[in-house]
This record gives sequence, structure tokens and C-alpha cells, in this order.
Amino acid sequence: MNTDPIADFLTRIRNSCLARHKLLEIPYSKLKKEITRVLLESGYILDYKLEKKKKFIKIALKYSQGKISVIQKIIRISKPGLRKYSKFKNLPRVLNGLGIAIISTSFGVMTDKQARRKRLGGEVLCYVF
Repeated sequence: MNTDPIADFLTRIRNSCLARHKLLEIPYSKLKKEITRVLLESGYILDYKLEKKKKFIKIALKYSQGKISVIQKIIRISKPGLRKYSKFKNLPRVLNGLGIAIISTSFGVMTDKQARRKRLGGEVLCYVF
């Protein structure tokens, strides 16, 4: 059975936010680490830490006052069965710029805004808002 590790990663984040967990452990991969880095830079999570021995990434989730998660929705766009690629001119704007699209480019994983600035297209991994 082939599963999609990125979809599993996003589902773990979604479920942890709904259950109001403060910490989350996910299995390590380079792509997951880069997506986590982008989430941290964009202000959607508090922090993350790599556990080298156990090969896990520990993520500290971020909540606003009233225990409402900063991540309202996180949606997988490009799937193994149907990859979604976009040129820099056609990069999606999530909630008219209030959310982010995470793009995998030839220069690494970045937000749609960074990719537009650098004039790079790539695979649209997910939307976060």
C-alpha cells in the first residue's frame, strides 16, 4: 500500500490543531522539514526541533487567545496521482494574500510570495490559511 507522506504530515497537523495539542511528532524527511521551516517563517507554528536519534520532527503548534489554532485550514493540492505545477505568473493567491501556498521549486521549498518575487514556478504542495 503506497501512502502519501505529505498528506499524512498535513493530516497530523490538522488533527493536532483540532484536538488542541501543543506538541506534535512526525516522522522525519527532508521535504517535511522544509515545509515545517516555511510554516515557522510564515508564523503558523511556534517552533520545531529535529530529533536525530529517533528521526522525528517535534512541532510546537501556535494558538491565538481563546485556544483557537492559527492554522484554520491546511489543504493538500498536488497529489501523487495528479501533480499540480504552476508557472510564476499563474501562482495561486490563497484568500487574496491572507494565506500561503507552499511551492516546491528548483531553488527549494518556499511560499507563493517568495516564488513570485524570485520569478520561480514549481509544484504547488498545499494551501495554508
